[in-house]
Amino acid sequence: MINRITNQLAVLGHPQRISVFRILMRRFPDAVPAGELATELGIKPSTLSNYLNALQRSGLVTQKRSGTSLLYSVEMKNVQNMLGFLLNDCCRGRPDICMPSEQGNGAMTGRKFNVLFICVGNSARSIFAETLLRDIAGNRFNVYSAGTKSYSELNPMAMQVLEDKGHDTSGLRSKSISEFSGPDAPELDFVFTVCNKAANEECPAWEGQPISGHWGMIDPVQTEGTDAEKSLAFQNTYGALKRRIEAFTSLPVESLDRIALQSAVDDIGRTPVEEEQ
Repeated sequence: MINRITNQLAVLGHPQRISVFRILMRRFPDAVPAGELATELGIKPSTLSNYLNALQRSGLVTQKRSGTSLLYSVEMKNVQNMLGFLLNDCCRGRPDICMPSEQGNGAMTGRKFNVLFICVGNSARSIFAETLLRDIAGNRFNVYSAGTKSYSELNPMAMQVLEDKGHDTSGLRSKSISEFSGPDAPELDFVFTVCNKAANEECPAWEGQPISGHWGMIDPVQTEGTDAEKSLAFQNTYGALKRRIEAFTSLPVESLDRIALQSAVDDIGRTPVEEEQ
C-alpha cells in the first residue's frame, strides 16, 4: 500500500497536475470534459493529456467516453484510501492534531442552518435556489445566494418565472461572494455551487468547514433562440433545482452525521437533470 500512496502523492506534487485534480474534486460527482479542463486552466491539450494520464495511472482519476468526448472524474474510493492512510496511519488516527479544529464527524446540532448557493452572476440559477429553499423550508434554513462575479441586476426572465410560480421576489438582489467571507458574515453550514464555472473558481476558505456540494446546471441565460425557447430553458432550470432542493429538504439533517450528509448531498448532485414537459 505504501508504494501506491507515495506514488499518488508524488503525482499530486506537481503544481499543474494538482490544479487539474483540484478542479475535478470541486466538480465531484460530475465528469468533466478534457476540453473544458484545458480551457479553464490554460493548458495545451497535449500537455493536459499527459497530466490526466499520470493521474489515471495513479488511480486518482478515471476516464469515460461520451460520444466523441473524453470525460474525467475523481476516483473517490482511492482518494479516500490515500487520505485515510495519511490521517489514520501517519497521524495515528488523531483528528485533534491532523484535522481542522472546526471540523467534526458528529451530527449537526438542532438549530437553523445557514445555506449559501453560488453561481457566477447571481442573476438566475442561484437566485432560483435561494428562493426555492427559503419558500420550501425557511423554518429550518437561513438561505443566501451570491456570485463570484455578480451582475448588477437580476435576470428578468428568471424573475418572471419566480413570479409566475407565486414566489415573492421583492427582497431579492444580486450579491457578491465577498459579502459572505468577512468577519460579520454568517457561519455557513452548507455551500452549493450551481454552475460549473463557479465550482472551478477559487472560493474563500469558509470558516467552520461547511458541507459543500456541486449541483451544476446549464446556464439558461446563455440560451439562444425564440423567447419561447429561452423561457423553456429557465423553466427547466427552475424545475431541476426544485427537485434537488426537495430532495435536500427531505434529509434528516439534524440527525445525520457529517459523513452521511456529505454523501447524501453528493448523491443529489448526481440526479439527472430532466426537462419539463
